Amino acid sequence: AALPYLLTFTELITFAMKTHVGSLKIQVDGCSLLLEIHSQALEQDVVVALDENVTSSLLETVRQHSENEELLSLVCTLLMMISASEVAAENLRKVGVIPDLLSILRNFLHNEQICLSCCGVLWSLAVNENNVDQAVMKSAVPVTSAVLQEHLQNGTVTESACSALWALSLQGCLSENDYEPTTALLLDALRMNPGRPVLVKNACLALASLLRLSEISALRFIMDSKGSGINLIKYAYHLHFDDPEVVENICMLINEMAQYDDVVLDMLSQKMEELLSEIKSSFPSS
Repeated sequence: AALPYLLTFTELITFAMKTHVGSLKIQVDGCSLLLEIHSQALEQDVVVALDENVTSSLLETVRQHSENEELLSLVCTLLMMISASEVAAENLRKVGVIPDLLSILRNFLHNEQICLSCCGVLWSLAVNENNVDQAVMKSAVPVTSAVLQEHLQNGTVTESACSALWALSLQGCLSENDYEPTTALLLDALRMNPGRPVLVKNACLALASLLRLSEISALRFIMDSKGSGINLIKYAYHLHFDDPEVVENICMLINEMAQYDDVVLDMLSQKMEELLSEIKSSFPSS
């Protein structure tokens, strides 16, 4: 019963925002109301898939008020919230939101909420995309990497940036020149935040994807100037040995490591077989 009401209220707010797109106050108030509505819906496990009319209105707001940090933070948070719906994600793609998101990120790289939200939207768009616009998606790689570099000490933002890089790598958006620096960045993210299970999962998925693509990434993984990735993985496992999802993602990464002879030699020298035996005995049914 609540869903038609939410949709009607959303349409009314969007109409007011479209009618007065030049009014900053109406845009801020409208986005705040939409955020409140959709936050309440999510609390009830309802994701409202906004139609193309609403998403195009939000994009118009972004373009009209591209310098207002407060409003952009509200819009980006709202976009992240709604992009959980595949329908909404598809509508965001149709209205061409990605270049605008990247522009916002470049201009407000210091803003943690904007970076968190935009990376969340990028992940949703990339992970659900079947027909990737390669040129647009590839342009997201350096911007997402810049977010990760800027906010390495912020675990929440780093989690979001790692998941976006994972999705972009799955879609083949990283070039050969991206493999080594991106691997180093992901290792830095693990070093800075080893106690965060979601971050460890996301970073391991992204690293596994990179190692699947390139031996360059694999060699950087074991020969990083700040320390071997193998030691990082062993440490992450000992922090999260009782979390099956984290361990599963660590195993996915180890599986990709094992395809390269040089990495296998390093794994043997660091007694990785002991870790694997421990994992095998801890999770016999998995």
